[in-house]
Amino acid sequence: MSSELRRPAADAFLGVAASFGGRVWRDRLDVRGRAVADEIVRHHGLSPFLARVLAGRGVASEAVERHLNPTFDLLPDPNVLTAMPEAAARLADACARGEKVAIFGDYDVDGATSSALLAEFLTSAGCDVQVHIPDRIFEGYGPNVAAIDGLADAGATLLITADCGATSFEPLAHARARGLDVVVIDHHQMGAELPPANALVNPNRQDDLSGLGHLAACGVAFLTLIATRQELRRRGVTTAPNLKRALDLVALGTVADVVPLTGINRLFVREGLEVLRRRRRPGLRALMDAARLDGPPTPYHLGFLLGPRINAGGRIGDAGLGCRLMLTGDEPEAGRIAAELDRLNGERQAIERATLAEAEAEAYAALGLDGEGASVAVVSGEGWHPGVVGLVAARLKERFRRPAFAVAFQPDGTGTGSGRSIPGVDLGAAVRGAVAEGLLAKGGGHAMAAGVTVRKEALGAFRAYLEEALGAAVARARADQSLKIDAALTAAAATLDLARDLERAGPFGSGAPEPVLALAAHTLSSADVVGQGHLRLRLRAGDGASVSGVAFRAADSDLGRGLIASRGARVHVAGSLGVDRWGGQERVSLRVIDAAPAEA
Repeated sequence: MSSELRRPAADAFLGVAASFGGRVWRDRLDVRGRAVADEIVRHHGLSPFLARVLAGRGVASEAVERHLNPTFDLLPDPNVLTAMPEAAARLADACARGEKVAIFGDYDVDGATSSALLAEFLTSAGCDVQVHIPDRIFEGYGPNVAAIDGLADAGATLLITADCGATSFEPLAHARARGLDVVVIDHHQMGAELPPANALVNPNRQDDLSGLGHLAACGVAFLTLIATRQELRRRGVTTAPNLKRALDLVALGTVADVVPLTGINRLFVREGLEVLRRRRRPGLRALMDAARLDGPPTPYHLGFLLGPRINAGGRIGDAGLGCRLMLTGDEPEAGRIAAELDRLNGERQAIERATLAEAEAEAYAALGLDGEGASVAVVSGEGWHPGVVGLVAARLKERFRRPAFAVAFQPDGTGTGSGRSIPGVDLGAAVRGAVAEGLLAKGGGHAMAAGVTVRKEALGAFRAYLEEALGAAVARARADQSLKIDAALTAAAATLDLARDLERAGPFGSGAPEPVLALAAHTLSSADVVGQGHLRLRLRAGDGASVSGVAFRAADSDLGRGLIASRGARVHVAGSLGVDRWGGQERVSLRVIDAAPAEA
């Protein structure tokens, strides 16, 4: 444990200076924030809990109504994005001529939803559309020459890349040489040089001043289609598809890609969840049934139930399954694809558990048992499945609270790796720097996630480069990794009404953290291991009121060990309120994220 976390903190929330998870607890609101919360209560008549949550997410009193009831007035003019007019004009030309259009998408959820959005719109507008999602192992990320040849041979005249293509210089040059026009729709970081394309729409290109760099690719694709519909109407075409019905796809891709749920992204997810709740799309309805989701979907369900199942196809199966699921209107076909994705997800979980065990052992050896070694955890293994390295990196990031890379090496010494970062540490920029230094064969990404291709003999140099490039940023970020608490309450106050009230401030996710509430000095009546290492808890207040909780994947962690050792004792517990639905009944439950002894 670092000296920052060991040092007593006089202003620690509930006096928790070192929790079971090794964190200081802090009030999310400072003096100014508490004043804003008080003003929100006075001016808007909201509960103190909801007021504190809003103030803690930077919502000023005068912006409360707009935040709680956002409208499509928030949508920007899509033409503020560089090269959007050119992209919209080329797509409108394709619709007018009924061209054969090839869509080349990434194999993750953002790529699948972006591809489905584009394919659905262009097909409805008269194009003949073919979607190609590459095989992760045999083709890798982004456009490749062989796939482009196949699309050109099939008669395509326009190639659209979705969630990829911003750094695909040689493949896109080959596409132009084959006579294909090219439109790139992406959101990944890129350098000043642009690949050959008729239009490249990416809010993270260096000459884009739109301020929309937080969009996922599906959000960029949605704005591109708005611009295309505007262009079609300018030309007198009034039968363009209703884009609002496609917001279910935008919400899913946005949440799954873990981009900040602020501004326009928050609107996309909020409105997309409403579309999802109507269960109109056969594919997503079948997937929700396969995931045993019978209540209204939330961002949590998108990120942890639906997203992983769609990703499973790209990780260890047929990468095109997710996109085909979203596009099919055939109920039996939707059921078959959803069942296959559910099966693949179970297989993926087994592979991930085995790989994670090896990765954690290597990480502990490199970082030390106290986790105070290197600034970035970099692990690798022979024979690891490339489809799970991103998940393993995410688990390592959570366990060691620092950026992490996991690399799967093939027998020829080529490694495919993924990295995940912590807030305040830009992983994408570091990877682009490593590519420029010649340490990586290929690499790219954004601040919170990146992908790399690296030779085994270069892994040590890459690790050293990350330490030098990111060490200071990681130290700053880790020093501020206290747990921010929104409010304290008792079990009696943890009601369904409160949970629903707090949901009004959502949707919550990256950049808009779920409210964290603390139960002070409750007796831990029970703590039992269930499922895949989860802990099921029961907490009782002094007045006899009680509430149930669950600490996911915590049994073999410092938090889990501390809770198990505290059975029957009084503890402070921090977590987020959720609504459990089972057998037609609803009850409130606490998703526990940290705890501390109340007697300390």
